[in-house]
Amino acid sequence: MKEFIDIHDYLVSEAVVGDWDGDEEEVAERINEIYHTVYDLAEEDIAPEILEQLLSLVWDTWIGQEALAEIESEDIYDWCRHLLENREQYLAEQN
Repeated sequence: MKEFIDIHDYLVSEAVVGDWDGDEEEVAERINEIYHTVYDLAEEDIAPEILEQLLSLVWDTWIGQEALAEIESEDIYDWCRHLLENREQYLAEQN
């Protein structure tokens, strides 16, 4: 049921990420990659409200992380997989 969620509603531009000392474009690309990876890895029948909550966690978790501008795709994939596999823990922490 993830088709009910439009990933484009979550994607950000470099104007939205704030000041990253000239790395705003990279930060926006990385955060968008995280959004896409969570969406792509989520099972097709995930409840839309769960997927929305997980996608909301991306911004809250990553926007303040200094490593965001330099994180590798492999590490993004690993984090997204961990997020989905442990969603109950992440969602409990969010509430």
